[in-house]
Amino acid sequence: MGKKIKVFAPATVANVACGYDVLGFAIDSPGDEVVVELKDEPGVEIVAITGDGGKLPTDTTSNTAGVAMQQLIKKTDYEGGAKVWLHKKMPLGSGLGSSAASSAAGAFAMNQLLDKPFTSAELVPFAMEGERLACGAAHADNVAPALMGGFVLIRSYAPLDIVPIDTPESLYCTVIHPQIEVATKDARQILKKDIPLTDAVTQWGNVAGLIAGLYRKDYGLISRSLQDVVIEPVRSLLIPSFGEIKAASLKAGALGCGISGSGPSIFSLCQHQEVALEIAHIQAKIFADMGVTSETYTSAINQNGPIVMK
Repeated sequence: MGKKIKVFAPATVANVACGYDVLGFAIDSPGDEVVVELKDEPGVEIVAITGDGGKLPTDTTSNTAGVAMQQLIKKTDYEGGAKVWLHKKMPLGSGLGSSAASSAAGAFAMNQLLDKPFTSAELVPFAMEGERLACGAAHADNVAPALMGGFVLIRSYAPLDIVPIDTPESLYCTVIHPQIEVATKDARQILKKDIPLTDAVTQWGNVAGLIAGLYRKDYGLISRSLQDVVIEPVRSLLIPSFGEIKAASLKAGALGCGISGSGPSIFSLCQHQEVALEIAHIQAKIFADMGVTSETYTSAINQNGPIVMK
């Protein structure tokens, strides 16, 4: 593999409506790039960061990619270190797994350079430590799909049990990111600590229905299951016109529409690419009419995870 590598890791949609902290999937774009070069001296050195507006630290212990790489090195007999150039190709605080993409890219690149001592699933705990740094919780619903690609279920955190989920080939996603920032830590703090049993039962049923729908390629079941009665009612208050966006997306043919991660990005799952593109246009116009600029991304479910770039 040599001593230097360039890696792209994709953005991700976490929670997927009913699956708070246990469901996520990868999309084709945006994402993050890292260039990693091995060095003889121990330690991870972040040489430069671009695309972050000067907001991210180059101190390795305070950077998600650096933390993930350090955690990986500790589990090997590698005695050297690495230099890192991080290129942010996605907005910060977007709800699209920005910190996870950096963590995943760093861990994947280091693993490649060390002749792949770990599988993609085995890289997840290293990247989760980057998430712990970013938002105070080592959740895997972003880093697991970012590293493994596709649709992923986190069945358990203790012990960690990650399950890849089959996805229909014609399933497409539209994501819109309005120029509004919602910090993950803040979005977690506003959540209710207790929920009624009836809501919990509804949510369990929707998670099970969504998984079954994906496996069976039953778009009606997928659509009926993309309902969140626990998290969305609270977090949607942080996103202007969320209700209007969701209603317009469903009317245009979306299977479901919800908050991507902690927001403010909104995702919509669709059965056809043409519908996904039309929904992107509709959503962007609603935000534009409010005077809010936005970016839209449309793709199939990314099955690759990180890739080595030339």
